Amino acid sequence: MAGSIQELSLHDCLSPSPQSLVSIEIHEQPQPQPPNPFTDDWLPLTESRNGNFFSCVFHLLSSSLGFQALLLPLVFSLLGWLWGIICVSMVFGWQLYTTWLLVHLHEAVPGIRISRYLHLAIVAFGPKVGKIVAIFPVMYLSGGSCVITIITGGRIMELLFGLVSDKPNSLSGTGWFFIFTCVAITLAHQPSLNSITAFSFVASITSIAYFTLIWVSTIPPNAKPSKVSHAPLQHDMPTTALIFNALAILMLSFRGHNLVLEIQGTLPSDSSKIMWKAVVLAYLLIDMCMYPLAILEFWAYGNQIPRKVGTTSVFLQFYLQNAKKVIRFIAYMLVLVNCFSSFQIYAMPVFDNLEMKYTSIKNKRCSCLVRTCIRIFFGGLTFFISVAFPFLPNLPGFIGGLALPLTYVYPCLMWISIQKTPRNSSMWCLNLLLACLGVAVTICSVTAALWTLVTKGLSAHFFKP
Repeated sequence: MAGSIQELSLHDCLSPSPQSLVSIEIHEQPQPQPPNPFTDDWLPLTESRNGNFFSCVFHLLSSSLGFQALLLPLVFSLLGWLWGIICVSMVFGWQLYTTWLLVHLHEAVPGIRISRYLHLAIVAFGPKVGKIVAIFPVMYLSGGSCVITIITGGRIMELLFGLVSDKPNSLSGTGWFFIFTCVAITLAHQPSLNSITAFSFVASITSIAYFTLIWVSTIPPNAKPSKVSHAPLQHDMPTTALIFNALAILMLSFRGHNLVLEIQGTLPSDSSKIMWKAVVLAYLLIDMCMYPLAILEFWAYGNQIPRKVGTTSVFLQFYLQNAKKVIRFIAYMLVLVNCFSSFQIYAMPVFDNLEMKYTSIKNKRCSCLVRTCIRIFFGGLTFFISVAFPFLPNLPGFIGGLALPLTYVYPCLMWISIQKTPRNSSMWCLNLLLACLGVAVTICSVTAALWTLVTKGLSAHFFKP
């Protein structure tokens, strides 16, 4: 107990005692339990509670504003001006609302702080259902984001080499991925989420800088190609499938929900007000980066924006095709530094989970050697996946559809379950409506992505990055 607030132990969630189950179900102050040698003070996400407003803003920007948003102009080219702006605005507002729900669910159970998304799912849905619906998407988003970051970072390093050197590139894609992974894992030897605030600060500054640099470079008249059309792309796939593919890509561009509770957990208790102020500022900055990029790049290039989705390095090259060499060099460097920095915050939940397994078995804190081995293991695993499946960035519709429930569906259902919202009240109806809409969009987006893969195929080059 810290004052009147107790951290909900990960051990209690994954292996709940009858007492803890009762306290979760009736949402009352937990009954005193025998001392447990396992404590969240030993784990990276909750080891330090010394965070503040600024550290939360940096963490939120690092986890939410990333290179995936470079796909937003493609959404406009698929939907056109009107529906592009409507859909981007609706998805942005939807995500902001579900973030508000998560922030206020952090301490919704009296006497308990819920500092992990998995914990919240278990409290809301019970141990069995909570683990089924949350473990895979949380690990998939964290680990998957690291894999995509390795692939993107490796491609950017290759572009930088080609830009500054006249010599032919003798290093394969595997070599670039390996170099990026080694640097990223070397930087990852930090004990807690609060200890990577400096990395999140760098990630925030670099992401804002390269977004601004890209859209500003399109403003001069000579940057606009001739014969640009802004009509929605004519595509041979059905209109419905096209729309849901665009929605899945759009929702993939807005990321970071699996880290909201973890970031709030770095604050002292009674954190909702500080966290919400940080969310408002962070999302205002995200809004100021994403909208100009999406609108100006579509204005400049229209339907000439690449239709085939690959790594975001392809879109970065396209947007900067008319920029001077020094501008391209600066942009590539900013994206590369951002990749190294944002890798840290997405890897932290995986480190936390692996350290939890070790700690629950050994009943002691991880030593520096153990933490180093865990990080090397994770680095090796993500490197192997990035080399084995280098085509993963080509599946934004499918990836975005799978990740959609964690951001847009579960928070609404969690609010109804934990807050015991009166049936047929305005909050009950709103959250149920959004949850049902999210499920429908998820099913349609995944189906559309699979239909596209079946009809058009996929150039899947395993182990050939």
